[in-house]
Amino acid sequence: MVDGYYSITELTREFGVSTRTLRFYEDEGLIHPERKGRTRLFRPADRRLIGEILRGRRIGFTIAEIREIIQVYKEPPGEIGQLKLLMKRVDEKRDELRQKRKDIEDTLSELDNVEEACLGRLAEIGVGT
Repeated sequence: MVDGYYSITELTREFGVSTRTLRFYEDEGLIHPERKGRTRLFRPADRRLIGEILRGRRIGFTIAEIREIIQVYKEPPGEIGQLKLLMKRVDEKRDELRQKRKDIEDTLSELDNVEEACLGRLAEIGVGT
């Protein structure tokens, strides 16, 4: 960190992302680094925001959902609204994941049934596995 700013290289190393990722977040309006010529200078607030964006991505939020959560913080009702929205989005994501888990369990069960039917039929026609 130099003069209160982080370089793009420092942040890519710290977060394990590419420069392309950080430029994408900038293009999407999620972060707003300062510019000095062609050099991007990231404030500590940008660094914290990058961490939160990456956390959001890890738990399955889309860029649009992350943008919405960030935007709510910037406008009234501010942090309270942001936290309420975040809790709502977490509940929605949790419900989606539960449904996906149920779908996977149903599919695995169906695969077991198909395999059992195949093994049964092979036994009927005298073929060992």
